[in-house]
Amino acid sequence: MLKIGDIAPDFELQDQSGNILTLDQAVADGNLILYFYPADFSPVCTAEACAFRDSFAGVSDVGAQVVGVSPQSVSSHRRFSKSFSIPFPLLSDPRKKAIKAYGVDGPLGFGVRRVTFLIDRSKVIRNRVVSDFFVGSHTDLLKQTLREPVG
Repeated sequence: MLKIGDIAPDFELQDQSGNILTLDQAVADGNLILYFYPADFSPVCTAEACAFRDSFAGVSDVGAQVVGVSPQSVSSHRRFSKSFSIPFPLLSDPRKKAIKAYGVDGPLGFGVRRVTFLIDRSKVIRNRVVSDFFVGSHTDLLKQTLREPVG
């Protein structure tokens, strides 16, 4: 798994609208909160996405972007995004290319670990939270980013 100080690997994935998003595009306007999650519509993943949604305006105000990644399809992300009014990209990674590149593949290749990275415009990982079952530390990283944006 990538650590603080590592360079974030590039990715090129489709979001819930079918648009391609790359790491370069995601960090072009500021810092990126990139979070990996196991599955659309599961209780913990829904709580996490909704917590990020509820703080989204503040994230935008400090020049940061939120992007979620999981192995579900574009159509699953579209339904999930619409059901919960998610205002940020949810990227589909069914082949787990980005998931593996960031080292967040589940044990023995099953599932995905719940990990959030704060990545700056230079693609350096400035902070990281790993908590598979609890979203509090992930939203704490988001709140810290709002209080103390990485320059």
